[in-house]
Amino acid sequence: MLFSRVFSAVEATAHCDLPCGVYDPAQARIEAESVKAIQEKYQANEDPAFRTRAILIKEQRSDLVKHHLWVLWTDYFKPPHFEKYPQLHELFNKATKQAGAAGGKGSMDPAEGQKLLDYIAEIDKIFWETKAAA
Repeated sequence: MLFSRVFSAVEATAHCDLPCGVYDPAQARIEAESVKAIQEKYQANEDPAFRTRAILIKEQRSDLVKHHLWVLWTDYFKPPHFEKYPQLHELFNKATKQAGAAGGKGSMDPAEGQKLLDYIAEIDKIFWETKAAA
């Protein structure tokens, strides 16, 4: 009896696993902006040492983009979001691939960095629509 009073279960429901303020596509966007800026700087510089450092840093930033996108995809967005926005899974898939070998990580072309930013902008729009509805 005493045990059940001290350790009674309380049911709680939430839209996401933490207060929603911890999620924001801005984190992915900032890293993607870095990817594109590094691609632009790489194109403007012929120094082999600079270019090597640029590639390494760009790959790190691309990995961070993927990380931030995966957190949104797996932790923030829930089944009702995917029902309302059926393109969301494909959009995240394209964005993470664009951050990977298909684009940001695998290319030094700033146009590929811009494609990544465009995907993130689409995710950002949907994200803020879902936040407004919550």
